[in-house]
Amino acid sequence: MDLRGARVLLTGATGGIGQALAVALAGRGADVVLTGRRVEVLEPLAERVGGTAVAADLADRDGVRELVGEVGDVDVLVANAALPSSGPLGGFSPEEIDRALDVNLRAPIMLARLLADRMVERRRGHLVFVSSLAGKAASGHASVYNATKFGLRGFALAMREELRPHGVGVSTVFPGFIRDAGMFAEAGVALPRGVGTRSPRDVAVATVRAVERDLGEVDVAPLGLRLGALVGGAVPGLAAAVQRAAGGGRIARELGERQRDKR
Repeated sequence: MDLRGARVLLTGATGGIGQALAVALAGRGADVVLTGRRVEVLEPLAERVGGTAVAADLADRDGVRELVGEVGDVDVLVANAALPSSGPLGGFSPEEIDRALDVNLRAPIMLARLLADRMVERRRGHLVFVSSLAGKAASGHASVYNATKFGLRGFALAMREELRPHGVGVSTVFPGFIRDAGMFAEAGVALPRGVGTRSPRDVAVATVRAVERDLGEVDVAPLGLRLGALVGGAVPGLAAAVQRAAGGGRIARELGERQRDKR
């Protein structure tokens, strides 16, 4: 799909990865509609990229429908918004679980439901879901986050087949550890020696490529992490043992502790 002149709705635009996505999409000639909760970040970003700012909280179920009503038809949805939700399940309140499910999984599904019909009518459109390698390989102390990201992958794969006959593409992007900005970078957790990272711009470039080439899935991570995710999907027991040996449990625990106030 050609992004030049396409109207793109980007959720989670105020985060580090979201800002990189906004710049990349606008750089390809898209008319970007940016949404997020932090108006003080959202509006200057929209001005910077020549887009439109629409404040919204995707944890508000009515707010999702109101957002679509205000934005109207779009050619591309980039569902990027997500909440940190690492940590042992016992440390989550029922309200925190609901909020993670609403933002990370329900909102992308509802946005697709509300936007896809018009794309099908026009036989033109693309849905992008920004997931995580945590949507391919599970790890201890991240059950809620894994649940939302695994669910997002399953939904996107099914929708890709459902919408294929109607000329509408569906892609899922799977970042690994992202430096400089975003959930992992803000937590400041040290990675084991040899575990590499990618940048927010790498995620943005991969997302643009997924739309323009109609790619089903794109991983944004070094080879070692991509192979680990592949093993995690095929042989989860082996992957769990490797993660334990490499200190994966420590990373998830520290992420949960340092991101607790953002759930």
